[in-house]
Amino acid sequence: MTPPLHLSLAGQTVDVLRELVLTGEIPPGERVNEVELAHRLGISRGPLREAIRHLSSEGLLVLVPNKGAHVPKADAADVRALFELRSALECAAAELAASRRTEADVTRLREVCALSRANYQAGQAFPYRLDLAFHQALLDAARSPHIAEQVRLVQQRVVLLRSGLRDDPPHQRASLDDHDALVAAIAAGDTHQASRTMRLHLSRVRAQMLTSLDPTP
Repeated sequence: MTPPLHLSLAGQTVDVLRELVLTGEIPPGERVNEVELAHRLGISRGPLREAIRHLSSEGLLVLVPNKGAHVPKADAADVRALFELRSALECAAAELAASRRTEADVTRLREVCALSRANYQAGQAFPYRLDLAFHQALLDAARSPHIAEQVRLVQQRVVLLRSGLRDDPPHQRASLDDHDALVAAIAAGDTHQASRTMRLHLSRVRAQMLTSLDPTP
């Protein structure tokens, strides 16, 4: 279980450190330099260490006694295990979203899809924030807080592993198409199609990540 954060400074430090990890600014495999990072953030090492412990509980850092923390690298076993869990959770969420969505939910999903498509067509890298925003909008439509919390943790770890892999524009375009198809199924209230489309989407993302890890045929 992720420990609660009691100090606002520690909470702010968690947010900053999470951003550095998920954007790849602290890349996979690199050790967290506590002295340098504390100086950069203008804080003592106490709240930084609390933030490191918190992120290690979320799987975003690996904390080794007497050696400090480092950002984990992706491997095939991690990718497969994460997507087994993610598929079970998000296919259920997609089905629930199709049965519980409101017009406002559908509008929000379409807005995120449109913004993601506009960024892609402008030649911008597909930012993890928009991908997370789409899946968060779907989770909001599902109205299942327990599923949403578990999905958030799994998604973060997937974003982390992807940060160390190469970009793949064709895959990004296919993901945008998948998102559009998901919205269509949810808007139509088609629970079976929503679940099926989510499963296919996640299978595509998993395959692309595994290919990036081992690009040899």
